[in-house]
Amino acid sequence: MSPDESRDRALEAARQILLDEGPQAVTLKAVASRIDRTHANLLHHFGSAAGLQKALAASMAEQVCATIGATVQRARRGEADPRDIVDLTFDAFDSQGAGALATWMVMTGNDNALNPILDAIHDLVDQLGDGHDDATMHEDTLTLVLLAMGDALLGAPMAKALGLPRETARAIAFRILQASPGVQARMAAAQS
Repeated sequence: MSPDESRDRALEAARQILLDEGPQAVTLKAVASRIDRTHANLLHHFGSAAGLQKALAASMAEQVCATIGATVQRARRGEADPRDIVDLTFDAFDSQGAGALATWMVMTGNDNALNPILDAIHDLVDQLGDGHDDATMHEDTLTLVLLAMGDALLGAPMAKALGLPRETARAIAFRILQASPGVQARMAAAQS
């Protein structure tokens, strides 16, 4: 197995551990055990558990942003529902584990490991800016990410405590984005 294949395999194992057991379980030892490698082998690739988590965050962010970016482009052409963008973002933070991983990194003092996530989101926003008001797109992105992150952490228990359907936060996010002048302008441009 090449070094790149070994690294990719380790990142996939780390992602699966994240989903199965939570961010606290994403350690070099756990990943090494899952892929039949040594702790030293993973140290060579990542340097530390924090390095592994940072690489995992970068990998997840690249995949999610590529998918969201493609969906935004399809929505602009009228080939996808804008609600798909909200769902992809919420899923990334909830069922795909990005919210738990980001929270774990911040809570353990590894907040510089968030840089790949923040950079990927910023790069996506710049790529999608397309001559539109960047400030509006940045505000829309901030709103969507914060709502998705909050929903990943507290959405299920809060919705239950308030007697609301689990999907309520997603619906609210979609309504907020639909009302955004930047989103309205981009949708109008796509329809003309």
